[in-house]
Amino acid sequence: MPDPAFLVTVFVTLFVVIDPIGLAPLFIALTQGMDRAQRVAVGLRACIIAVVLLLVFGLAGEVILAAIGITMPAFQIAGGILLFLIALDMVFERRSARRAGHATADHDPSVFPLAMPLIAGPGAMAAMILLVGETGWQWAGVLAVHVAMVAVIAMAFLLFLVAMPLERALGRTGTMVITRLLGMLLAALSVQFVLNGLRGAGLT
Repeated sequence: MPDPAFLVTVFVTLFVVIDPIGLAPLFIALTQGMDRAQRVAVGLRACIIAVVLLLVFGLAGEVILAAIGITMPAFQIAGGILLFLIALDMVFERRSARRAGHATADHDPSVFPLAMPLIAGPGAMAAMILLVGETGWQWAGVLAVHVAMVAVIAMAFLLFLVAMPLERALGRTGTMVITRLLGMLLAALSVQFVLNGLRGAGLT
């Protein structure tokens, strides 16, 4: 049985890194214009994909990255750049313009950017690798880390559901203002990913 203090550390670490509370408003912005059924499907799909990704990285992350010659700093930098492109779309409302001219399936945000890198981002993947390593590969500890990860992502999904009525209360104007504000915050977050990657690579 893992040490209770370790279990608390695992949960708090994953909660802070994944940040379910911070994901809820981003979910509103990224699924703007979708009905409730579409949003539930997108949120559920994103959470399931994120669980699978973090499960894989928890069990074989170091091996996978080493096998293809990718370092964690490089992974952080790439994730930050991709996230920055999404932030630009949110700030300049390019997503709405594209949605008007294309099918909804072309704009499904469940895989990118929701599942990765927002939920299962470089930080969460790195955290899974490190936390599993801390268990000494004892099966009970490894299981506890993954159960905690699933619990945090389940909380994120519940907050996605709560976010939907919030958008109705804000109205179109309020949602547009928040979308642009969150685009700015997302841009800052993406730059932080890049800076963390550069720092990890010893370049700053």
